[in-house]
Amino acid sequence: MSSARLGRRSVLAGGAAAVGAAALTAAPPAAAAAASGARAAHGAPTAVGAKVSARDPRYELLTTGINKRHVARPEYIKMIRSAADAEGALRDAFRLGKRVSVRSGGHCVADFTCNPEVEVILDFSEMTGVGYDPRFRAFYVEAGARLYNVYEALYKGWGVTIPGGVCHSVGAGGHVSGGGYGMLSRAYGLVVDHLYAVEVVTVDAAGKVRTVVATREEDDPNRDLWWAHTGGGGGNFGLATRYWFRSPEATGSRPEDQLVNPPSRVWVSAVDFLWDQLDEASFSRLLKNFGSWHERHSGPDDEYRHLSSLFNVNARAFGRLSLYTQIDATIPRSRALLDAYLAELLDGTGLEAVPMDRPSGELASMPNYFRPAELPWLAAARMLGAPDPVGANPIARVGLKAAYFRKNFTDHQVAALYRALSDPAPDNRDTTLVLLSFGGRINGVAPHATASAQRDSAFKVIFQNIWSDERRDERYMRWIRDWYQDVFAETGGVPAIDGVTDGTYINYPDTDMADPRYNRSRLPWHALFYKDNYRRLQKIKRRWDPTDYFRHSLSIKASR
Repeated sequence: MSSARLGRRSVLAGGAAAVGAAALTAAPPAAAAAASGARAAHGAPTAVGAKVSARDPRYELLTTGINKRHVARPEYIKMIRSAADAEGALRDAFRLGKRVSVRSGGHCVADFTCNPEVEVILDFSEMTGVGYDPRFRAFYVEAGARLYNVYEALYKGWGVTIPGGVCHSVGAGGHVSGGGYGMLSRAYGLVVDHLYAVEVVTVDAAGKVRTVVATREEDDPNRDLWWAHTGGGGGNFGLATRYWFRSPEATGSRPEDQLVNPPSRVWVSAVDFLWDQLDEASFSRLLKNFGSWHERHSGPDDEYRHLSSLFNVNARAFGRLSLYTQIDATIPRSRALLDAYLAELLDGTGLEAVPMDRPSGELASMPNYFRPAELPWLAAARMLGAPDPVGANPIARVGLKAAYFRKNFTDHQVAALYRALSDPAPDNRDTTLVLLSFGGRINGVAPHATASAQRDSAFKVIFQNIWSDERRDERYMRWIRDWYQDVFAETGGVPAIDGVTDGTYINYPDTDMADPRYNRSRLPWHALFYKDNYRRLQKIKRRWDPTDYFRHSLSIKASR
């Protein structure tokens, strides 16, 4: 990308990075150079976003996110366009003692951003810049950039990407701070495994607001703030305005060598299995086959690390289960590996696959890929996640829970899953168990190297239902809670830190984990999300947010 275009893309950053550089005057050379580079790249006049009050026609839209179960009635919503703009907004709110919440893409399914206690929402959705910073030798992504635009900009501009999620409309702010993963993560690790630096607006006990650039350099005095944003979750330490990405093994100075180069082409397979063909035995065999395969192929150097699946195990009311799989087509024996994987999943089930000829959650109708076919990587990334079941439903109400699995499902778990999903009584077609490939290079990073502690799992599971009628909230929430409780009945109603499961994911926040009515294990909620990394996160919280100004229903509590 030319320097002229870089400047245009960076205009919204204003002079914020200069403040970050000032905060790093005692920083080591690498961090100081990074801050200096940010200043050079983002030297345009500061942009200021709108303040939207209750009388503004935009207000209603901005008081909620994708989950309409959670609504706020703030005094105003402040649209943020730069780190300097964020500084001013934070300074004003802190001085007046206003309770704030933070939003980038609005995809939080819990009440972190939208709840009755919030008085000011700080909205970063207009900070959408993506570009290359030569002083950092890193790519910057602003907090409000949507994943679809991030992938497009990085790949078209430099042939690189981050191994992020499949939902196109998710904002980078929360996705990155919670760890971030997607279809390329088995091959390249989590998004935060490539995070070089983060720009954060903080406030101390005296009300002093400043912008800090924290890097992963070992001699950076602010490195702990970088570490907190590698899985500590959003809304905990300050206002993350911008991230920079450079892979740890990157060398040289060419931009295209600094970050993940995705495969030029991938094999794509999309098949459905009809519920009419399923009984408990075939359902159990299918899920056990999925779990067994992933358990055996979860190592960081496994030859299958370039293969990932998204498997929507939909409820009987939907009529079918939907399996999407892709593998790097440029590796040796790629088609043979894909065929062997699909054969193993079907082994002993007696099932016959049919074309995926209707949308299923985040999977589009893909009848042309009933037989595997090659696609350019970016074309596959566009296709996967193109249907947005909540974006397409502006009144969607969501119940969502999750779990990491280290080992295959137990017999009890598979039986509980079958009971719930095969039950003809629930009439909600949008009830799904989503099985997601995990492991691979994710598991090649130590649990304490980043704040993302789950580093030996094989696959991830999402329990999800979506509805539109507010009058059904109690019914559908009770149903998904009962389902989850039944699946994990052997471990106190939660995915315990044991030989089979490994807690859950902070980007799928579930406040029931902090409620003794639903978490009957002896594990506190934070152990399920952060494991042993919580204590370090508490110390970082005490340093960077000593007044607990940034808080929500599952926020980190500072150590005493």
